[in-house]
Amino acid sequence: MNSIRLAARHLRPTQPVPTRRPTISIPKVKTIKMSTFTIPGSNLNVNSIPDLSQDDLLSFPAFKVWIATLQQSLARQEHPSHEFHSDPYILRKIDIQSVDRFGGGRLGFVKLKADVSNGQGETLPGSVFLRGGSVAMLLILQPDDIASPTENDKRAIMTIQPRIPAGSLAFPEIPAGMLDDSGTFAGGAAKEIQEETGLQVEQSDLIDMTSLALQAAQEPGGGERLQQAVYPSPGGSDEFIPLFLCQKSMPKKEIEELQGKLTGLREHGEKITLKIVPLADLWKEGLRDGKTLAAWALYQGLKQDGLL
Repeated sequence: MNSIRLAARHLRPTQPVPTRRPTISIPKVKTIKMSTFTIPGSNLNVNSIPDLSQDDLLSFPAFKVWIATLQQSLARQEHPSHEFHSDPYILRKIDIQSVDRFGGGRLGFVKLKADVSNGQGETLPGSVFLRGGSVAMLLILQPDDIASPTENDKRAIMTIQPRIPAGSLAFPEIPAGMLDDSGTFAGGAAKEIQEETGLQVEQSDLIDMTSLALQAAQEPGGGERLQQAVYPSPGGSDEFIPLFLCQKSMPKKEIEELQGKLTGLREHGEKITLKIVPLADLWKEGLRDGKTLAAWALYQGLKQDGLL
């Protein structure tokens, strides 16, 4: 009997050994101190991160153009014919979220949130990637050593280069680049042509296709005062691009020698390969690039109306 009780005792389950729960380390949330200032001459408050001072923002060309353009558009609501006249939208504040700087500390990009709302509390999307203007060129080469050249003989220059934001290491597009705060649009275009293709052109040889097209379109005088340019992504960025045309004559052999040429400013991270394509095929070769298609459309439209 005792042996049976002994066996039963040994059959009882043992008590589990308590286990220690792992310690979870919760990182401390870093608090970013914001600075607040008011745009001179207005009651508009700006909440800015420490990396961007009031002087930096107010001297940033992209911000100056954007804020002036937006305020002019909002002012048009005062006219009784405006669809928002009865309950106008107001720019109430700006929150600076982040900045990127180029070499030498020069301000390059600003990400901000603009609070634009009316009296009923209805808001307009106001997330803005502020980067300023760019310039792009449709550069057409025509051989000057063949008899009676036609449109079929014309070639367009494209650049093939890495575009990390698009996830590409070989993105085809027409020559383009960002504008700085000096010089003219035409001067910027001539500079970019030389940097990206190695070809020198005079500003007087450039035709501003966007400006020419706007004159032909005869926009109403009371319309919004936007830049004389195309806006590739108006839902998220202020970027505007005036599109220029340059038609250059040169020997056929020199045109062919440009094929595959390596160009670009290496100190700026540019690794550009030139591609020479028949002008008639430009829309197919650059179909993923908005400015290439816009330049193609303007060129065709202006030629159709006899303006080129």
